[in-house]
Amino acid sequence: MQLTVNSVLPTVALLATLGCAPAPRPFTEADRAANLAVTQAFHDRVMAKDWEGVGKLYAANAVMLPPNSPTLRGRTAIQGFMTAFPPITEFTLFDDTIIGTGDRAYAIGHYRLTLGLKGSPVDSGKFLDVRERQADGSWLYVADMFSSDIPAAAP
Repeated sequence: MQLTVNSVLPTVALLATLGCAPAPRPFTEADRAANLAVTQAFHDRVMAKDWEGVGKLYAANAVMLPPNSPTLRGRTAIQGFMTAFPPITEFTLFDDTIIGTGDRAYAIGHYRLTLGLKGSPVDSGKFLDVRERQADGSWLYVADMFSSDIPAAAP
């Protein structure tokens, strides 16, 4: 195999570019605290039935993957889903893990939820969220997935 300047230059340029890429911003305790605050804001807005406020916690192009439902794409669809959710009388959220790198954070946690519907069991489940730092420094959900720990009903 004969190497020529034309065959080597693209590789050298790529390696030089990768070597010059800035390291991602570290994920600090302040970033972790800001993400804990996002979780708290979600809880508070849900309990206040502030569905517009809940929607504002999601990026315009966010994706929600609720159980037993189609994928929801976009803030408007997510806000609509939350607005139509049955009434909630008790709701707790726990962030078990928040990790991040640069402008992205991942939260893994669990919840407990009581619906205001007669005969509804107390639900508990888990969630996985992806959040991104915005230009103004705030953090918004870009992906949200949750599911119940209660076994599905038999067919």
